[in-house]
Amino acid sequence: MTALIAGITGLLFLFNCYNPLETRHQVEHHKISISGKAEIPLLANNRKEQIINHDGFTLSYNADFRIANWVAYELTAEEVSRKDVERAKKFIPDPKVKGSTATNEDYRQSGYDRGHLVPAADMRWSAEGMKASFYFSNICPQNRELNAGLWNELEKQCRRWATRYGRILIVTGPVIENDLQRLGPNRVGIPNTFYKVICSVSGSKPEGIGFLVENRNYGKTHFKSLAVSIDSVESVTGIHFFHSLPKEVQQELKSGYNLRYWELNK
Repeated sequence: MTALIAGITGLLFLFNCYNPLETRHQVEHHKISISGKAEIPLLANNRKEQIINHDGFTLSYNADFRIANWVAYELTAEEVSRKDVERAKKFIPDPKVKGSTATNEDYRQSGYDRGHLVPAADMRWSAEGMKASFYFSNICPQNRELNAGLWNELEKQCRRWATRYGRILIVTGPVIENDLQRLGPNRVGIPNTFYKVICSVSGSKPEGIGFLVENRNYGKTHFKSLAVSIDSVESVTGIHFFHSLPKEVQQELKSGYNLRYWELNK
């Protein structure tokens, strides 16, 4: 899986650098109407899931692995600007989860961070959303250097994109594979790879980009080198993103990404 992802990442990055979105066939667009909850994806595989709604985000919980299949939310410029709520401090089980869940005991002396999927910093506008972001349903075992490094920088960039474009849709989570190693007494799945897909809906047509990030220390590597098409993330995860958009819009949104639009061409 690691070699496959590395190959996909490299090929897609070169393809999109050489063939920027502006040179591909453009679909005739009028202003696309994006309905509420357009960020909610569909599992295209047979993974177990429980859909759970919290203030500010929705997640698909997988009780087999004690982690989420995906977490989806809209992030707006107004939400990013607000600092109403202090960061929570306690990681606790999600009271809405049915079945097995991770606990703090699983992470104790494990060497892994309790890595957020929805960042706490994205929930500073909601007391309930902040509390829910510390539920273990929103947490995955994550390499400590990744959590504090490249993944954190990507999360910050998402907030900058939300500020710049006014509104973005984000879906993020672990790539779940059947043979994942397990952590702690509750046998929490340890992801080898994480993904994040983003859709900007501020202009006359949506723009999309994806990232596949291995669960390791990247040192000084910039996250832009890990950019891929949303199609690539779908092929690795078995998840259908932004499926409520018109099919012709989905095709253009998912097949490539515009380096200039996402400010990754510098």
